[in-house]
Amino acid sequence: MNSSKRIPIFYACDDNFVKYTVVSIRSLIEHASLEKEYVIHVLNTGICEKMKQVLSSMGNDRFKIRFEDVTEYLKNISEKLPIRDYYSNTTYYRMFIAEMFPEYDKAVYIDSDTVVLGDISELYNHELGDNYVGAAPDQVIVQTDTYGEYAEQVLGVDRLHYFNAGLLVMNCRQFREQKVLEQFVELLHMYNFVVAQDQDYLNVICKDHVQWIAQQWNTEVFGNISYGEEEFKIIHYNLVSKPWHYDDCRYQEYFWQYAKKTAVYEEIKAELFHYTDEERKEDAISGERLLETAKSETEKENNYLKLRDSGKLKAKDRLEVLDKIAVLEREGRFDEDVEEDPPTKELKPEDIDYLRKKISSKIKRRFTYTVARSFLNNILESKKLIIKDIKGIEHFKNLDSGAIITCNHFNAFDSFAIQIAYEASEQKNRKFYRVIREGNYTNFPGFYGLLMRNCNTFPLSSNKNTMKKFLKAMDIVLQNGDFMLIYPEQSMWWNYRKPKPLKKGAYTFAVRNNVPVLPCFITMEDSDILGDDGFYVQEYTIHVAEPIYPDERKSRAENIEAMRTKNYEVWKQIYEETYGEKLVYSCQQEMKTG
Repeated sequence: MNSSKRIPIFYACDDNFVKYTVVSIRSLIEHASLEKEYVIHVLNTGICEKMKQVLSSMGNDRFKIRFEDVTEYLKNISEKLPIRDYYSNTTYYRMFIAEMFPEYDKAVYIDSDTVVLGDISELYNHELGDNYVGAAPDQVIVQTDTYGEYAEQVLGVDRLHYFNAGLLVMNCRQFREQKVLEQFVELLHMYNFVVAQDQDYLNVICKDHVQWIAQQWNTEVFGNISYGEEEFKIIHYNLVSKPWHYDDCRYQEYFWQYAKKTAVYEEIKAELFHYTDEERKEDAISGERLLETAKSETEKENNYLKLRDSGKLKAKDRLEVLDKIAVLEREGRFDEDVEEDPPTKELKPEDIDYLRKKISSKIKRRFTYTVARSFLNNILESKKLIIKDIKGIEHFKNLDSGAIITCNHFNAFDSFAIQIAYEASEQKNRKFYRVIREGNYTNFPGFYGLLMRNCNTFPLSSNKNTMKKFLKAMDIVLQNGDFMLIYPEQSMWWNYRKPKPLKKGAYTFAVRNNVPVLPCFITMEDSDILGDDGFYVQEYTIHVAEPIYPDERKSRAENIEAMRTKNYEVWKQIYEETYGEKLVYSCQQEMKTG
């Protein structure tokens, strides 16, 4: 096939819709110029052999028909996609054409619910310049006020310049150069368009980069049509206007004219015969529901346009964190940090006064606690930290010894939440300490660095002698009846709701000093306050469970493992009862304590 004369055309369908693709291709072949050659790619995730044979039999020297199973491609990029219906929603496939077929600078995409009455090479020959697509206005948007208002007030696209993506001349070169797929994926994370889905994303991304083509190339079976049937180039049976469901569908005679020339005619005719009034009623309800969705999106306080203009779309750095969390969970790498910690500088024994015995350490602590209290009051008042409830505070109040407090780690503010629980326990004569990482103590900059170094923190160290000092100070704290907060998951995953596997350290310290572990687990739910990062501030419920004591009948190793296992089981139970779902991970194995 001569590449200079070759015209690439793309359809996307599944095994249920492929029979309509057959009809569209039949009509396309009959009207295409024989001076050109065509390669028709049918994007799919599985078409039966029977339908492949039907389609293949329609090809000839000028019309090559190829089946492109996109399953592997979708698997390769799945970690980038927040949606999980792209396997079944074939309309998403057009987003991948430019990247999957780098040999094409230009291509035509056609929905399967079409009949082609014009020469497709004329459509392909439209000059696009630097525009991303050639397309026609969407008449549903143009002629329906509710949808028009949706386009303008949610998407920020003039209703007269919103295109229907069922027929596109794609500038694949520009798609690649302008990283349209990357823009699509990023926007998918930032906002969920629920009316026209990927068509909405395309209109937002391609705004001001559209080469407008005559409406005759995308004659939608909808509303008023301002030209005669003799001018039709492509008929698009969009929405519920399907000839195979309605025998009074407008312009249905064109569809049946070409359906009769295919091997799937009887099958499609049978579908029309068996389509029930109940199904037609559901079509009507579906249409009303979609209209109501558009209205609801337009009226939302935080729709896309309002969020964009206020600068509160979901922040890219937070989205990247969530993506990385998803990858680590799938791979079972639960103890790895998602966000980079400050670089670690070795903490030497002379650099740390764990128990704040020096006068200078006491002064710094007193000053920092005053600053920290002001900061905590501020974030509570401004609702950057919201404590909805503390459950089980009696377990904290009833402690008559020192204890290791364990907590799930998902936010820099979660230690403030436990501080609030500690204060609510009214144990004023007993101090509250926190174990932190070495780099957080030595290298954390600014205000948070001040807190890290002076708010009764216990930094770990890569220096053996410092760790000896750490252990001795830990023993004194616990034997004095004070409390030590430890995050046994080791890693912090932002806004991650599930408990992760627990390391042994916290339970080793408890057994070493014969003190209990007090398991605290914080659950979250969206508040109605949208943060500056575009995510809703979480409301925290702090669950304080019954303390777990060492068993004098068990060995040191047995106690460590038993307490760790029990802590995990408690957290798991709180998670499942609060969220109403079984604790299951995307690595496809239920969490184990080992």
